[in-house]
Amino acid sequence: MNPELCTLETCSIEDAYIHYQPSIPGNAIYIALFGILLVAQVVQAPLYRMWGFSVSMFAGLVLEVLGYAARILFHDDPFNFDWFLMNLISLSLGPVFFCAALYFLLGRIVVVYNGEDISRLRPKMYATFFISCDAIALVMQSAGGAITSTADDSDMRTVGTNVMIAGLAFQVAALTLFIYLGSEFAIRLRRRAAQSAGRRDSDRKDDEFAAIREKRRWKVWIFTIVLSTLLVYTRSIFRVIELNGGYDSELANDEAAFMVLEGALISIMCICMTALHPGVALQQKRRKRDSSVELLERTP
Repeated sequence: MNPELCTLETCSIEDAYIHYQPSIPGNAIYIALFGILLVAQVVQAPLYRMWGFSVSMFAGLVLEVLGYAARILFHDDPFNFDWFLMNLISLSLGPVFFCAALYFLLGRIVVVYNGEDISRLRPKMYATFFISCDAIALVMQSAGGAITSTADDSDMRTVGTNVMIAGLAFQVAALTLFIYLGSEFAIRLRRRAAQSAGRRDSDRKDDEFAAIREKRRWKVWIFTIVLSTLLVYTRSIFRVIELNGGYDSELANDEAAFMVLEGALISIMCICMTALHPGVALQQKRRKRDSSVELLERTP
């Protein structure tokens, strides 16, 4: 049976692409929230000029708005493949860009802690390596979406879905490595701090970033980075499990699970990265440049 020939009056909801009508109020809340965060990121971008981070956040937020708009359109027409695909692709690809935004930040953290000597990679290599991984994940998920959208039969749509799952799994693997390297750096940093606990203040006078690290907002921001990474990681694992079970699985048709493990987790992450923008923690507002910012920017 072709779902495109169905309506809510002529067919059961069990014959639709998802077996429920998405909540209009719930999805409207997410559209409004992501829309507000999108405007905030646009305003913040020229203030802090962290263009890699800002462009990644912008792209991800646009996709989130499109994805939840598709879910609202899907409410009255759950047999429409276009709305289903728009929802699937947008909400699958959006977090890829949020991962990219996070990848830009680990190298900055290494620089601020003067940790080049204890870091596995050079600061800029974190962004280079993990953005490359993100690009691969993006291509795989986009290719899967393209195959699914152009397939003439269910077998090819299954192939497209499997390619998307592979892209999501690759994204999870990259995030796992990112978490490992970040955790290892934190452990090495703690050990170095313990070993240098008795160092005299005169030995630390050349520390360009001490003023940044001593501020409360820096410590809060580090916590938000850890939280945001774990939120995206949890969401990505959920999506792999969800899609791996197929569109007819119980998890794929559990709206409550989707709204929490997809919508809520990504919302909290975006709020964290907008309310406490990295430029604030890094003191990177361009109205008044200082030597710390200049050194941070030219660090290889």
